Amino acid sequence: MTTDLIAPTLHLALDLAAVLLLALGLKGLSKVRTARSANGLAAVALLLAVLGLLLQQGLAGWSWMLLGLAVGGGAGALVAYRVPMTSMPEVVALFNGCGGMSSLLVALGAAALPAAGGRGALDRVELTSVLVSVLVGAITFSGSLVAMAKLKEWLPTPGWTQRPARHGVNIALAAVALACGLAWPLGWLAAPVALAGLTAASLLLGIGLTLPIGGADMPVVISLLNSYSGVAAAAAGFVVGSQLLIVAGAMVGAAGLILTQVMCTAMNRSLASVLFGGALGATTTSAGGPDAGSDQSYSCITSCSPEECALTLEAAERVVFVPGYGLAVAQAQHSLKELARLLESAGIEVAYAIHPVAGRMPGHMNVLLAEADVPYQQLIEMDAINPDFPRTDVVIVLGANDVVNPHAKSDPSSPLYGMPVLEVDQARTVFVVKRSLGAGYSGIRNGLFELPHTSMVFGDAKAVLQQLTTELRSLGVGKVPVAAGR
Repeated sequence: MTTDLIAPTLHLALDLAAVLLLALGLKGLSKVRTARSANGLAAVALLLAVLGLLLQQGLAGWSWMLLGLAVGGGAGALVAYRVPMTSMPEVVALFNGCGGMSSLLVALGAAALPAAGGRGALDRVELTSVLVSVLVGAITFSGSLVAMAKLKEWLPTPGWTQRPARHGVNIALAAVALACGLAWPLGWLAAPVALAGLTAASLLLGIGLTLPIGGADMPVVISLLNSYSGVAAAAAGFVVGSQLLIVAGAMVGAAGLILTQVMCTAMNRSLASVLFGGALGATTTSAGGPDAGSDQSYSCITSCSPEECALTLEAAERVVFVPGYGLAVAQAQHSLKELARLLESAGIEVAYAIHPVAGRMPGHMNVLLAEADVPYQQLIEMDAINPDFPRTDVVIVLGANDVVNPHAKSDPSSPLYGMPVLEVDQARTVFVVKRSLGAGYSGIRNGLFELPHTSMVFGDAKAVLQQLTTELRSLGVGKVPVAAGR
């Protein structure tokens, strides 16, 4: 093999290895116990891809690529190190936006400077790929920034975005983007003008599509934007002739689309209703967060103290915890693990009920509990745990709201009707730990709160869990053998 063939051959070998590692990484992310190693495999895959690109470009491009690698890698490491678990959904939205912006810039660069990529005029496939990459990349970037701002509660849902006229505005923006996309290859406009118009219209379209969507639908939006970023990356791969980008983008796009469908099913919402049907939960984006708002006119509420809750827990044989966003806000996962360990030491069976859309992104609660080293086998999905609630002595709901609302099963007039929920109302005793009686992201009152066997424990989730642990220890739970204590 000649020297001239070594670099291209090694580049292809590194790309192939990167594709295989990325596929294994995506597969491993489907389970909590393999997620950490799978994330490492994906990181190695990206490193191999960068090394392959350095070999392909030669010494001329090393300085700029290494600079970009240092700046981007440093920023990513800093964000990953400093971000709290409660802000993980916002970071995921931001990363989706970065992926979209990367594809957008690659496409614009290839269109503006085709000679820099070692090619002449763009052929039809490359031209189409540029247009798709600009369109999808721009929508992903601006839409992800809006999603991040709404998750951070920096950006409320304006009332005018709930009017039917918004559809006309979005259709007009889509028409402008399409016209600009066709104007360049047809010779109606010069390339810089057409691409500028396409980029501007697509950025505004991303804002117009995402701004009306409320907090309750954010898991679907994040999943869909993830899919968009993959599509944009695959299109950019056709632009620059990278098989790795094509394959990786296609995998991410397909995985994001599947996850979007899973989220829609879990919420009993069609994708069209999420994108075009208005904002479920749009009125609950005030600065107070998901628990902000009025008391929802509850007429029959029973509340109790942590001391009373501890007395009930002491006599239980099976306890199920239902984590929600309030648990994440309070950073109470370690306190929850400590309480669960104490109950288990007394022979009490403990499990965690996980709803697919609990929190504000897919898998949010799984990641949160994994951070506290909660055993994976104790995390039980909704379909598996619902039949077990009738034999459960105590359920403790920690900051969850819409995912435990029994109106989703019994009230046809409720916007949540038909949405699969955790059937905690079937348990013998339910304690709901919340800061207030405020509504969840859907803005709908929760019928669970008024049931005769439900008691509200008002307070910060972390403080309440610590008080429960202290009270149980004062009662001697976990200090004596189970046989003697029962």
